[in-house]
Amino acid sequence: MGGLIALLNRHDQKFLHFLVTRRHRALDVLMRAITHLADPAPAVLIVAAFTLSNRWQLVGQRGMFGLIVSHLLVQLLKRWCCRPRPALPAGIHSLVRAPDRFSFPSGHSAAAMSLALMAAAVLPFAFSLIVIVLAFGIGLSRCYLGVHYPGDVVAGWILANIAYLAGSYLL
Repeated sequence: MGGLIALLNRHDQKFLHFLVTRRHRALDVLMRAITHLADPAPAVLIVAAFTLSNRWQLVGQRGMFGLIVSHLLVQLLKRWCCRPRPALPAGIHSLVRAPDRFSFPSGHSAAAMSLALMAAAVLPFAFSLIVIVLAFGIGLSRCYLGVHYPGDVVAGWILANIAYLAGSYLL
Protein backbone atom coordinates (compact mmCIF):
# COMPACT_ATOMS: atom_id res chain seq x y z
CA MET A 1 0.00 0.00 0.00
CA GLY A 2 2.99 2.29 0.56
CA GLY A 3 3.74 2.30 -3.18
CA LEU A 4 0.20 3.45 -3.97
CA ILE A 5 0.47 6.29 -1.46
CA ALA A 6 3.87 7.32 -2.89
CA LEU A 7 2.40 7.42 -6.41
CA LEU A 8 -0.58 9.43 -5.17
CA ASN A 9 1.68 11.88 -3.34
CA ARG A 10 3.50 12.85 -6.52
CA HIS A 11 0.33 14.01 -8.27
CA ASP A 12 -1.87 14.89 -5.32
CA GLN A 13 0.41 17.55 -3.87
CA LYS A 14 0.56 19.49 -7.16
CA PHE A 15 -3.19 19.53 -7.72
CA LEU A 16 -3.97 20.32 -4.10
CA HIS A 17 -1.55 23.26 -4.04
CA PHE A 18 -2.99 24.53 -7.33
CA LEU A 19 -6.49 24.45 -5.82
CA VAL A 20 -5.81 25.95 -2.37
CA THR A 21 -3.70 28.80 -3.74
CA ARG A 22 -6.65 29.96 -5.86
CA ARG A 23 -9.25 30.26 -3.12
CA HIS A 24 -11.90 32.97 -3.24
CA ARG A 25 -14.08 34.24 -0.37
CA ALA A 26 -17.38 33.36 -2.06
CA LEU A 27 -16.14 29.85 -2.84
CA ASP A 28 -14.87 29.49 0.74
CA VAL A 29 -18.43 29.97 2.01
CA LEU A 30 -19.95 27.62 -0.59
CA MET A 31 -17.38 24.86 -0.03
CA ARG A 32 -17.77 25.03 3.75
CA ALA A 33 -21.54 24.71 3.36
CA ILE A 34 -21.65 21.79 0.94
CA THR A 35 -18.95 19.77 2.66
CA HIS A 36 -21.14 19.47 5.78
CA LEU A 37 -23.93 17.80 3.80
CA ALA A 38 -21.87 14.60 4.08
CA ASP A 39 -21.29 14.88 7.84
CA PRO A 40 -22.60 11.85 9.77
CA ALA A 41 -25.81 13.48 11.09
CA PRO A 42 -27.16 14.75 7.74
CA ALA A 43 -26.17 11.51 5.97
CA VAL A 44 -27.96 9.33 8.52
CA LEU A 45 -31.02 11.61 8.53
CA ILE A 46 -31.33 11.39 4.74
CA VAL A 47 -31.10 7.60 4.80
CA ALA A 48 -33.54 7.39 7.73
CA ALA A 49 -36.08 9.51 5.85
CA PHE A 50 -35.92 7.14 2.88
CA THR A 51 -36.07 4.07 5.12
CA LEU A 52 -39.13 5.31 7.03
CA SER A 53 -41.00 6.04 3.82
CA ASN A 54 -43.18 3.20 2.50
CA ARG A 55 -42.45 4.17 -1.08
CA TRP A 56 -38.65 4.47 -0.75
CA GLN A 57 -37.91 1.91 1.98
CA LEU A 58 -35.74 -0.38 -0.16
CA VAL A 59 -33.77 2.61 -1.42
CA GLY A 60 -33.20 3.68 2.19
CA GLN A 61 -32.07 0.18 3.15
CA ARG A 62 -29.63 0.10 0.24
CA GLY A 63 -28.42 3.55 1.15
CA MET A 64 -27.90 2.54 4.78
CA PHE A 65 -26.03 -0.57 3.66
CA GLY A 66 -23.89 1.58 1.33
CA LEU A 67 -23.13 4.09 4.09
CA ILE A 68 -22.24 1.40 6.63
CA VAL A 69 -20.05 -0.62 4.26
CA SER A 70 -18.29 2.42 2.80
CA HIS A 71 -17.72 3.83 6.30
CA LEU A 72 -16.22 0.55 7.52
CA LEU A 73 -13.97 0.33 4.47
CA VAL A 74 -12.91 3.97 4.90
CA GLN A 75 -12.02 3.47 8.56
CA LEU A 76 -10.10 0.23 7.87
CA LEU A 77 -8.08 1.85 5.08
CA LYS A 78 -7.41 5.00 7.11
CA ARG A 79 -5.86 2.95 9.90
CA TRP A 80 -3.99 0.67 7.51
CA CYS A 81 -2.52 3.40 5.29
CA CYS A 82 -2.09 6.09 7.97
CA ARG A 83 -1.65 8.81 5.35
CA PRO A 84 -1.42 12.15 7.17
CA ARG A 85 -3.61 15.10 6.28
CA PRO A 86 -2.27 17.39 3.54
CA ALA A 87 0.73 19.62 4.10
CA LEU A 88 -0.46 22.97 2.76
CA PRO A 89 1.77 25.71 1.35
CA ALA A 90 3.14 28.26 3.83
CA GLY A 91 0.49 30.75 4.92
CA ILE A 92 -2.45 28.62 3.80
CA HIS A 93 -4.54 26.74 6.33
CA SER A 94 -7.41 24.28 6.27
CA LEU A 95 -10.76 26.05 6.23
CA VAL A 96 -12.49 23.34 8.30
CA ARG A 97 -11.39 21.10 11.11
CA ALA A 98 -10.43 17.59 9.98
CA PRO A 99 -12.49 14.88 11.68
CA ASP A 100 -9.41 12.75 12.38
CA ARG A 101 -5.69 12.71 11.64
CA PHE A 102 -5.72 10.40 8.61
CA SER A 103 -6.44 11.46 5.06
CA PHE A 104 -6.78 8.35 2.87
CA PRO A 105 -9.55 7.69 1.86
CA SER A 106 -12.07 10.51 2.24
CA GLY A 107 -15.05 9.49 4.36
CA HIS A 108 -17.06 12.56 3.35
CA SER A 109 -16.56 11.73 -0.32
CA ALA A 110 -17.61 8.12 0.26
CA ALA A 111 -20.69 9.16 2.23
CA ALA A 112 -21.74 11.77 -0.33
CA MET A 113 -21.37 9.37 -3.24
CA SER A 114 -23.17 6.58 -1.35
CA LEU A 115 -26.13 8.90 -0.80
CA ALA A 116 -26.03 10.21 -4.37
CA LEU A 117 -26.03 6.73 -5.86
CA MET A 118 -28.93 5.73 -3.62
CA ALA A 119 -30.97 8.76 -4.67
CA ALA A 120 -29.98 8.62 -8.33
CA ALA A 121 -31.31 5.06 -8.57
CA VAL A 122 -34.88 6.29 -8.02
CA LEU A 123 -34.99 9.92 -9.05
CA PRO A 124 -35.77 11.25 -12.53
CA PHE A 125 -32.67 11.85 -14.64
CA ALA A 126 -32.46 15.62 -14.05
CA PHE A 127 -32.54 15.19 -10.26
CA SER A 128 -30.16 12.23 -10.43
CA LEU A 129 -27.70 14.38 -12.30
CA ILE A 130 -27.98 17.11 -9.65
CA VAL A 131 -27.27 14.74 -6.74
CA ILE A 132 -24.33 13.12 -8.53
CA VAL A 133 -22.85 16.56 -9.35
CA LEU A 134 -23.39 17.57 -5.70
CA ALA A 135 -21.52 14.44 -4.54
CA PHE A 136 -18.63 15.35 -6.83
CA GLY A 137 -18.79 18.91 -5.45
CA ILE A 138 -18.58 17.61 -1.89
CA GLY A 139 -15.49 15.61 -2.82
CA LEU A 140 -13.91 18.63 -4.47
CA SER A 141 -14.74 20.70 -1.39
CA ARG A 142 -12.62 18.37 0.77
CA CYS A 143 -9.57 19.28 -1.34
CA TYR A 144 -10.45 22.97 -1.62
CA LEU A 145 -10.84 23.22 2.15
CA GLY A 146 -7.39 21.63 2.60
CA VAL A 147 -8.30 18.44 4.46
CA HIS A 148 -7.87 15.85 1.68
CA TYR A 149 -5.72 15.12 -1.32
CA PRO A 150 -7.51 14.43 -4.63
CA GLY A 151 -6.52 10.73 -4.47
CA ASP A 152 -8.27 10.45 -1.09
CA VAL A 153 -11.45 11.75 -2.65
CA VAL A 154 -11.31 9.43 -5.66
CA ALA A 155 -10.70 6.47 -3.33
CA GLY A 156 -13.77 7.49 -1.31
CA TRP A 157 -15.87 7.58 -4.48
CA ILE A 158 -14.63 4.14 -5.49
CA LEU A 159 -15.48 2.70 -2.07
CA ALA A 160 -18.96 4.20 -2.28
CA ASN A 161 -19.51 2.56 -5.66
CA ILE A 162 -18.31 -0.81 -4.37
CA ALA A 163 -20.57 -0.55 -1.32
CA TYR A 164 -23.56 0.55 -3.38
CA LEU A 165 -23.10 -2.24 -5.91
CA ALA A 166 -22.78 -4.80 -3.12
CA GLY A 167 -25.96 -3.46 -1.54
CA SER A 168 -27.81 -3.59 -4.85
CA TYR A 169 -26.75 -7.19 -5.30
CA LEU A 170 -27.40 -8.38 -1.74
CA LEU A 171 -30.61 -6.47 -0.96
